Amino acid sequence: MDDRKTIMLVDDNIANLKIGKNALMALYNVFTVPSAKKMFELLERNKPALILLDVDMPDMDGYEAIKILKDNPDTLKIPVIFLTGKSGVEDEVKGLTLGAIDYISKPFSPFILRKRVEVHILVNSQQEVLEKQRKELQEFNNNLQNLVDEKTKTVVELQNAVLKTMADIVECRDDVTGGHIERVQAYLKILVEGLIERKLYEDITKDWDVELLLLSSQLHDIGKIGISDSVLQKKTALNEEEYEIMKRHATLGVKVIEKIEAESSACDFLEYAKIFAGAHHERWDGTGYPKGLAGEDIPLLGRLLAIADVYDAITSKRPYKKALTHDKAVKLILAGKGTHFSPELIDLFIEVSDTFVATQAGFTYTSPLGEEGKSSLDHN
Repeated sequence: MDDRKTIMLVDDNIANLKIGKNALMALYNVFTVPSAKKMFELLERNKPALILLDVDMPDMDGYEAIKILKDNPDTLKIPVIFLTGKSGVEDEVKGLTLGAIDYISKPFSPFILRKRVEVHILVNSQQEVLEKQRKELQEFNNNLQNLVDEKTKTVVELQNAVLKTMADIVECRDDVTGGHIERVQAYLKILVEGLIERKLYEDITKDWDVELLLLSSQLHDIGKIGISDSVLQKKTALNEEEYEIMKRHATLGVKVIEKIEAESSACDFLEYAKIFAGAHHERWDGTGYPKGLAGEDIPLLGRLLAIADVYDAITSKRPYKKALTHDKAVKLILAGKGTHFSPELIDLFIEVSDTFVATQAGFTYTSPLGEEGKSSLDHN
């Protein structure tokens, strides 16, 4: 019996249908469908694990089709990825707002198509299992405490897997920053532990679930799934207009997390992630984004992540710049004390900076596209 997942590929272009089917047929059962009308006819008999939906089609476009899908309880939860030749951010935001989980620009790479489908299928499967586990927990008798503890551990593991897989979606799209999320999480851990050890902001940190907030930091760039590929994957430095587009990822990240929270009772663990996504580009002097918050108005988690994020950006290689040394990174960050960064947290960073370089030097990573490599310090 064939237990492979079924993918429905909807596009009025025969060439796109052929390319998409060839890319996916080794792993999935693929239904190629030439129109939205035909898709709805097939959905009466078949429920796919995921729908790849073209935006520009005659008679009924992708936006109209997804509205119908999301209004029908039978098709509401089927993940939809839009295929489009449009590159405007507004178009992508519209699609995400209507319920799409991702955008793939045409003409698409068969490898990228297969990888994104694979990641989203995994996320959806994990969320289904997580929801099932939570429902089972609610039915357990209070006297079965040992069993409850065991199931709770399983839920936490699945919860962590969802966080990690969602973070992988970002790095799959933003392939120039392979390993960034893992490194930033490690640097944040150093700062948080240093903060708690020195009893700074004790009134705030006493309520933190440190393990969960560190895991949630993986989603600080989740809003990048709403940024156009032409901007996100540009191999040279962004111009002013492109930078303004890129800045939108902070607001989009909050919206994506809020949407997940609204649609699933299994996602209440994302509260920390929402803070990280929305606040890690704010600046102490109020010149950051998206809200222009200043000083203590910036959430403490956002202020901490800003340091970890900038350190990794400085010490990482990009197509348009070389990786700088640890010492240079420390000098640049110190120069931002009182402007970009909280003075008190920069003092903490200087105290623990030796741990940063030791941690960074030990990193190896596998990029979201599968290319294994050393930490960017090895490319100085």
